[in-house]
Amino acid sequence: MISLPNGSTVAIAATYGAAKAMTGISNANPGIASLAVGHSIAAGDFMEVTSAWTRLTDKIVKAGTPAADDIPLVGIDTTLTSIYPAASGAGTIREILTWTQLSQILSSSSSGGEQQFLDYQLLEADAKKRIPTFKNAAGLAFSIADDPTLAGYILAAEANDDRLPRAVKITLPSGAVLLYNAYISLNKTPSLTVNEIMAVEVTLSLLAEPVRYGAP
Repeated sequence: MISLPNGSTVAIAATYGAAKAMTGISNANPGIASLAVGHSIAAGDFMEVTSAWTRLTDKIVKAGTPAADDIPLVGIDTTLTSIYPAASGAGTIREILTWTQLSQILSSSSSGGEQQFLDYQLLEADAKKRIPTFKNAAGLAFSIADDPTLAGYILAAEANDDRLPRAVKITLPSGAVLLYNAYISLNKTPSLTVNEIMAVEVTLSLLAEPVRYGAP
């Protein structure tokens, strides 16, 4: 299927609930997080996860239907114990309470995330081989029309100053959602090009790979 991004919206997490203890996560698909009594998480809530599991920590995930204090982490497969060691995924979750739209976006771009490799050759071999090592740090950049009175601009400026991670949600026209957790930077100096809209740049330095959910 071919699709266009026209009509997509970008929003930044504006407020969070208090951090709640997560005593563990099961090795399952999806992983089931065990929370403290009185967590108040409901199905469909978006949460920031902090976990001892490096592949999971800092991701923004959606809650499935709770069973008492057990919350499914929708779309998160934690069955592979070599990546998600059993009984060691404890941490915290923070519910995202409200979002603020980053409006008047003129263009966007992505950078980084490229897979790196180690090339090697055995003495007795006549050809090199390669194995994947790490991926470069990744980021997104949005050029937005310069208007410091807009709520999204103001929130981006706050994130630029306090250097605290913020969740970012991109909602596609289909209803599918992309979720990021990132440090946000704002270059407050607008572009000044004749006959072009004055714009500033908002940069996202990603803390984890994005989580994507299909259209409801």
